[in-house]
Amino acid sequence: MYFQWYPGHMTKAKRMMQENIKLIDLVIELVDARVPISSRNPDIDELGKHKARLILLNKSDLAEDKWNDAWAEYFKEKGYSVMKVNSKKGGGIKSIQGVIQEACKEKIERDRRRGILNRPVRAMVVGIPNVGKSTFINALAGKACAKTGNKPGVTKGKQWIRLNKNVELLDTPGILWPKFEDQTVGLRLAFIGSIKDEILNTEELGAGLIQFLLQHYPEVLSNKYDVQEKEDVYICLREIAENRHCIVRGNELDLEKAARLLLDDFRNGRLGKITLEFPQDSI
Repeated sequence: MYFQWYPGHMTKAKRMMQENIKLIDLVIELVDARVPISSRNPDIDELGKHKARLILLNKSDLAEDKWNDAWAEYFKEKGYSVMKVNSKKGGGIKSIQGVIQEACKEKIERDRRRGILNRPVRAMVVGIPNVGKSTFINALAGKACAKTGNKPGVTKGKQWIRLNKNVELLDTPGILWPKFEDQTVGLRLAFIGSIKDEILNTEELGAGLIQFLLQHYPEVLSNKYDVQEKEDVYICLREIAENRHCIVRGNELDLEKAARLLLDDFRNGRLGKITLEFPQDSI
């Protein structure tokens, strides 16, 4: 399967971000804690290279705690401010305001020396599709300011949100980049739902996830779906279909439905805490 998804609105969104970056003090980049490197758009580093930077490991409740800690350390060593958050349930949200002030302390001090007091920090919230930007903004603001949805492409234009007298946020659409140099990145992004499901082969995607689970989390498939097979991914998929009664007319097994079930269980944390990439692979 070849992964590529770069609709026209993403080019427009990138241009809008480039135009607005001069107004910005801080770039808040949300990444998915299960795939912290694959879910980083390489264009963001170029866009925010002279700005204060804060990386939020979002959906951290869906990833393994030990790997969340290891990833936080990895980014800190590269000079970023880092926080683990769970925007959906509000985990880590209360501390964000303080972290924003800390990340921008040089700018605030510079303003103070020039006699500019109480100018709010302006932060641009960026990230790939379906990483939880709008959910994060709503959790931080304590109300529904940004439109959310559990699929990519919900936020289409820019939106300024005033949190309080200290912080203003610019919400931006999720953007990918034109070409994945490494197709493994595309595969991981497809697993977490950042690429439109409609353009993907669900059966192949499910088989790819099974392959990863057999290698790194073998007990998950037997515990959740009573799968006995330990090697052949398609036999595993057939077992999931059998055990979960994914049947089409004529008593045939519906492997696509089984794959969809597996992906849905993974994306919503029903398989337990799973991390898909590890810091040692990124060094």
